[in-house]
Amino acid sequence: MTELKVDPHVFVVMGGTGDLMATKLLPALHHLAGEGFIDKEIVVIGAARSRDYDDRSYREWARKALSAAGVGVGDPLSGWCDECLFYQSVGKETPEDYAALAKRIQDLERDRGTSGNRVFYLALPPAAFPGTIEQLGRQGLHKSGGWTRVVVEKPFGRDLDSARALNDVVHRYFDESQIYRIDHYLGKETVQNLLVFRFGNAIFESIWNRDRVDNIQITVAEAEGVEGRVGYYEQAGAIRDMVQNHLSQLLTLTAMEVPVAFEADAIRQEKTKVLRSLNPIRPEDVVLGQYTRGTVDGREREGYKEHKGVATNSTAETFVAMRLEVASWRWQGVPFLLRTGKRMPKRSTQIVINFRYPPVSLFHPFYSCPVRSNVLVITLQPDEGFDLSFEVKRPGEPIAAVTQHLDFEYKEVFAALPEAYETLLLDVMTGDQTLFVRADEVEQSWKLFSPLAEAGLPVHDYAAGSWGPAAAEALLNSEGRRWHNP
Repeated sequence: MTELKVDPHVFVVMGGTGDLMATKLLPALHHLAGEGFIDKEIVVIGAARSRDYDDRSYREWARKALSAAGVGVGDPLSGWCDECLFYQSVGKETPEDYAALAKRIQDLERDRGTSGNRVFYLALPPAAFPGTIEQLGRQGLHKSGGWTRVVVEKPFGRDLDSARALNDVVHRYFDESQIYRIDHYLGKETVQNLLVFRFGNAIFESIWNRDRVDNIQITVAEAEGVEGRVGYYEQAGAIRDMVQNHLSQLLTLTAMEVPVAFEADAIRQEKTKVLRSLNPIRPEDVVLGQYTRGTVDGREREGYKEHKGVATNSTAETFVAMRLEVASWRWQGVPFLLRTGKRMPKRSTQIVINFRYPPVSLFHPFYSCPVRSNVLVITLQPDEGFDLSFEVKRPGEPIAAVTQHLDFEYKEVFAALPEAYETLLLDVMTGDQTLFVRADEVEQSWKLFSPLAEAGLPVHDYAAGSWGPAAAEALLNSEGRRWHNP
């Protein structure tokens, strides 16, 4: 990675005193500096409404944030904050405040010789995106003598109409090639390696289709609840928070066709084609749930409605399971089973490829020797790696089959994997859009999932520490299948 060239630029974080800056962006930038990817020619400006900071006090805030994030500052990089970190208040976000921000950027560009290259990272609540983009555009900050890029955090809209409206605002000032819609799941090393695993290994690509695959399951399970996000979840729910973006992205990477090149536009084109190939989702193929009081990791946990700020009659879903079908030549008839939930027994993200059973059992009629299907488990978190199960003969007579595993974990071979935000920030700085979502892709995703979020489907209770409501099991049991629990 060190051969990647990062041009000198000004990196502006709108929302520079927020939690995302403190816990994710600042540690990622600090680590990129420590690894030599960025140097003192990369200027970071934290921009926020507070007038309580100047450059000096903001650097003190940053040092405390780095320390709280577990990043040591008593090292050769301890001077990084002093050399590269600046603060600019945008006060009440008036045109005059943004004019002052523009002047600060231009002064630092002149002093550091960054050639007008700029990144604007919107680490802001979604409601602030349109107004901030408008202000940046009206000040002409989207144009310079170099390149300019804007990074927008998820959620990108809350339904199809709002996503289209936000795209219209962004496109008013920025070309699509300048826009980086970020989903941190795509920055995970194992997610990226999924493409290499599929398209770099002919043995797997040749069986990655309806002839060999019975079903594909994608699970994003979280052990924690919604503490600290109650207000958001009451308005959004798990479909908007998890399915429309995280699970949708994993689905497209799993189901996409071979791109014409390992390049951003080619890969994003194939991902969008998957979404366009999905059959309309039927309400009977969707199960929603909300966690009640239960036990996780040996500790009793409160139910969703017991959280402060949650209405006693709340129908916000904290669990979603659904059955999807991709109407393509490769996947016709293969169900894609998606599941996500809060307060599950453990934190885990997995893609499970369940292969078909052998067409004829050679053993069962004579020796009562059941043979299980092969299963490929791709784990994205917490222990990134792959596991392939296969059948072997147990020594002795009569013939009996036993399942064994071929497995690989990144931590056994490689040093610590980079954090997702480190990968994504470096991609922004080098202009690589492969892991970012294109406008038509995000709109197509909302077109599929907005109706479900607004359909008023029944919400089933499930105990904290369980794998979801019984209705989710029934969704698969009716077809003779079961969920693969991590």
